[in-house]
Amino acid sequence: MPISVLGALSFALWLAIPALGQSNAGELRLKVSDPAGLGVKSSLKLASEANQYRQDFVTDDSGALTVNHLPFGIYRVSLEHPGFAPFSGSVEIRSAIPMEFEIRLAVARLNTAVVVKEEETLIDPHRTGSTEQVGSQMIDDRVSSLPGRSLAELVNSQPGWLYEGSAVLHPRGSEYQTQYVVDGIPLTDNRSPSAGPEIEADDVQAMTVYTADFPAEYGRKMGGVVEITTEKNERPGWHGKAVFGGGSFGTANAYDSTQYGWGKNALSFSAEGAATSRFLNPPIQQAFTDNGTTADFSARYDRDFANQDHFTMSVRHELSRFGVPNEFIQEQAGQRQDRSISETMATLTYQHIFSPNVLGNVRGMFRDDTQKLWSNDLGTPVVVSQDRSFREGYIKGSVSVHRGRHEWKAGVEADSTHLSETFGDIITDFTQFDPGTPAAFQFFGRRWDLEQGAFVQDQVRLGAWTINAGLRWDHYELLVNQNALSPRLGVARYFSSAGLVLRASYDRIFQTPAFENILLSSSPQVAVLNPNVLRLPVEPSRGNYYQVGMTKGFFGKLKLDANYFLRRVNNFADDDPLLNTSVGFPIAFRNADIYGAEAKLDFPRWGRLSGYVAYSYLMSSVNLPVTGGLFLGVDATNALNGTGRFWSSQDQRNTVRTRFQYQLTPRLWVAGGGQYGSGLPVAFNGTQQQALALYSATTVDQVDFARGRVRPNFSLDAGAGFTVWTRNELSIRMEADVQNITNHLNVLDFAGLFSGNAVATPRAAFARVETSF
Repeated sequence: MPISVLGALSFALWLAIPALGQSNAGELRLKVSDPAGLGVKSSLKLASEANQYRQDFVTDDSGALTVNHLPFGIYRVSLEHPGFAPFSGSVEIRSAIPMEFEIRLAVARLNTAVVVKEEETLIDPHRTGSTEQVGSQMIDDRVSSLPGRSLAELVNSQPGWLYEGSAVLHPRGSEYQTQYVVDGIPLTDNRSPSAGPEIEADDVQAMTVYTADFPAEYGRKMGGVVEITTEKNERPGWHGKAVFGGGSFGTANAYDSTQYGWGKNALSFSAEGAATSRFLNPPIQQAFTDNGTTADFSARYDRDFANQDHFTMSVRHELSRFGVPNEFIQEQAGQRQDRSISETMATLTYQHIFSPNVLGNVRGMFRDDTQKLWSNDLGTPVVVSQDRSFREGYIKGSVSVHRGRHEWKAGVEADSTHLSETFGDIITDFTQFDPGTPAAFQFFGRRWDLEQGAFVQDQVRLGAWTINAGLRWDHYELLVNQNALSPRLGVARYFSSAGLVLRASYDRIFQTPAFENILLSSSPQVAVLNPNVLRLPVEPSRGNYYQVGMTKGFFGKLKLDANYFLRRVNNFADDDPLLNTSVGFPIAFRNADIYGAEAKLDFPRWGRLSGYVAYSYLMSSVNLPVTGGLFLGVDATNALNGTGRFWSSQDQRNTVRTRFQYQLTPRLWVAGGGQYGSGLPVAFNGTQQQALALYSATTVDQVDFARGRVRPNFSLDAGAGFTVWTRNELSIRMEADVQNITNHLNVLDFAGLFSGNAVATPRAAFARVETSF
């Protein structure tokens, strides 16, 4: 390991020991006692409509209960116990430092009743940015999906997010700039089904989704941040969940998790497996060679040391194997391309409470990721092979301090990734390449990607005003060596009489390039591929994000969120695929201007009805010339001398999504929803007749060549769920879903600039059965 890596890791660890980190969630420690102060074992409810959180709990025999991983917000606690008056009260979680909350029961009087006002938790008056909460109920009742994308589908249902290609998420016009933070550990590589192993939704307890007002502790990939809290059962004894499902395209999946808790210890295991004949979004309507399988195994150990220390250790192994879908010509030639992804990850977390106002946490992670691509000898126009891997070590330490009106948090992190790339190709159709292109090419390269960061942030409460302020420092060293300071600021003003929150935020961002195939695209060896080559180092993106917005409550049941945003980014990151091989290269353009508006009408619970309607408007233009990446032949000339602008491949002007759920009986619910997209840009250089020769007529019919856009996509979905059995801690649930009921042919991409074709899933039906105990 290079000296600079050891130095960065040593410095981070040294700092982390006295001042340890925590994700943006808190802990609630409840104590229920009688009028004499003696503990009372009780059942209680904890709910937050703003966070889509609703959970039942039982205290221990002493009346004590600890609830971990609660997203920041306002919660309603309600309790009924025989012989005592009902209790209802609210508690705010605003810090990683545990919140102590005591409930002193009173002797019951005649005709006493508890009134739980859900509207008190509908709006978070101190939320300064564009943050969406996805709670356990939305996760449990989600629409079934194909393997590899259960979590991505949930994120894509939020305003500002867009699918392109094979379930690749694009937040507010960004390309490959999504960051998942799993239990405080950031994963900054591409996690779409074609590029990374799945984060299984059944493993997730709650999510917080950011598209603006990013906490200063998050950096590197800043298009959008998905903060994930994994499932954990706080109860002692054996507990678990088993899920079995299947449906169209020969899809079958199974998931199982088991946890045993004793004393201050908990041991958890989980396993998942799935198979389908439609894994990716194919380039044409027929899903040739589109099969895929996935598997996942994990183990986790938690240990509490008194009330001040908590230790967690986990290990996870994931793998997937799938075929790269063929185009017509490739299928006729007999091509078969396959990919495999394997990842092993281990994490350690230690938390210590120094005092009632000071908490520290240190986290570490190591993972090994290997991705392979191979083809048979019938590949066209090229037989390609790839073996790409990386080994990553990550450490982070931070401290949280509560002092008066302030909630301080500061920390450091260091990430060291060793990249290894092997690539080879053999040309089988020379008509697709410039004269003089070598018939075969081989590449092998290795290099360290070194990244460090430090941050400080504060939330200040001044009556009806809330201010979130932060400053982040980043260092990046791979192809270039650069540093950056990134200030962050969010302000909110709550008007209680109107049930209204007005907010504004500013984020300075420093985004590191995607490292997939970055060594190949930057190597001098590529000069042999063409006498005319453009090879520029891909530098980090720097930009400014602005947003203004509001949240308004209506009738205590409806919540309207609306935002206007503007993003201006230099060295705008994109990627350039190599034909239809699923191999892509990072590139960058001079700058991009992205702006738009979003609105979401949400009613978490209105009688028996719940649901939402979300709308997004987006304009995303990119300005030439190219400032980074690999281009050959005429593409090199055009890239270097290009001027003007073009619409980015994520420029979908209008997007609408909705879902409603109605509780017919306490055991039975039905749901319906849909989505509409006005269509992405097309950059096909040929004529419509040439397109017909390459693709089916039905696929080409979904392209408006005059407008240069794919025709609008539209899908209606329906579902139903039924609780078959519930008694004590045992429950059995069933759910069935039908997607794209009208079987509308939805083309997501068609020869888009720097993107290939992608056809969305036709009509499909899925069902699953879940048993929990």
